[in-house]
Amino acid sequence: MARMIFVNLPVKDLETTVGFFGKLGFTTNPQFSDDKTACLVISDTIFAMLMTEPRFKDFTKKDIVDASQATEVILALSADSREKVDEIADAALASGGFPAGETQDMGFMYGRSFQDPDHHIWEVMWMDPAAVEGQA
Repeated sequence: MARMIFVNLPVKDLETTVGFFGKLGFTTNPQFSDDKTACLVISDTIFAMLMTEPRFKDFTKKDIVDASQATEVILALSADSREKVDEIADAALASGGFPAGETQDMGFMYGRSFQDPDHHIWEVMWMDPAAVEGQA
């Protein structure tokens, strides 16, 4: 069985955040979602558990970081092409996301980043498969 990852993220307005990621082409799994949590499907083995801040607090005694003021994590997603990187980043910015850093273009690797409505930073990266062949 493949290992799975569930990234837990606090959100201020669950409906807004789910709508934002829906505009980027992501879906939610209703089996693991309710009025306080939405299971964002990133791939067959990667999920983001979007939780209202009060629900998130059920899992920690620590303060929740204000992501508009501080960064605790940067989430990086792979893309199949440079065009797909641009498609996702452009959709994020057009759907209420915020800029986060400059475009990274190293020829064999290309990436852009954005902040979601809760200011979590997401990077979208493409790497030329030929550039990493034989590197393993």
